[in-house]
Formats: sequence, C-alpha cells, structure tokens
Amino acid sequence: MRRQRVSAYAICVRGDDLLLARWIEGESPLWTMPGGGVEHGEDPFDAVVREVEEETGYHIEVDGLLGINSYHPREEFHAVRVFYAASVVGGELRHEVGGSTDQAAWFPLSEVKGLARSEVIDRALELYQARPVTGHL
Repeated sequence: MRRQRVSAYAICVRGDDLLLARWIEGESPLWTMPGGGVEHGEDPFDAVVREVEEETGYHIEVDGLLGINSYHPREEFHAVRVFYAASVVGGELRHEVGGSTDQAAWFPLSEVKGLARSEVIDRALELYQARPVTGHL
C-alpha cells in the first residue's frame, strides 16, 4: 500500500548550537529536527509550531520558509518535508513523554555530523546553509 506523509520541521539555531529531538520510532533512536506530521486540514506553518512545542517545550517564531524536500526511500513511501527557520521565543526545554521522541537537546553544529542522526538533519542543514545571508527570510 502506498503512503504519502507531509511533515514540517524547524531549524532552530542559537549561536553555534542546533536544537534537535531524538526520534524513537525506528529500529534504533536517531536525532532529528524537531517537527513532524501535518495533520489533515492543518497548515504546515501551524504544524511546525505545534510539533516543536510538543517535542521540546519551546515556543517558536517562524522566521521564514527554507525549502521543501521530497524524500522517496521506498517504493511504497513518499515524504514531503517543509523546512522552516525558527527562533525560540519562550517555554523551557523539556523532553516529550509518550510521543515519537524522548529527548530534546542543543548540540554544537560542529558535533552534529558525529551523531546517530536521521538524514532529515542533513537536508535541513543544506537548506539552512544556502539561505540568504542578509536580512530576514
């Protein structure tokens, strides 16, 4: 059976640190970008705000759209992923309980490549590094 999933992710960078969440629904835990599935009828913008709060405890302000990525790892599965640049504007870091992630943490960008991570991080960082360097997004 074919399945398509639309998801929205936030790239939150604070200084030289990147906010990540640890996804636990695969074969082994992997660090990923905070975010997740867009519910039926939900705008991806609203989904990313909701998902980041659920997974990290933080309230974010979306700074802009970084891009959209299509990921088709298997014949029966197609993911469409929307990536936003975002800033933390409130809340406190906490771990999700009973969800698809079990931890949230800030990591130095220089250490991210060494983590057990989902490829979604690599796609997100490619878009983040390619963003315009002047002005707001």
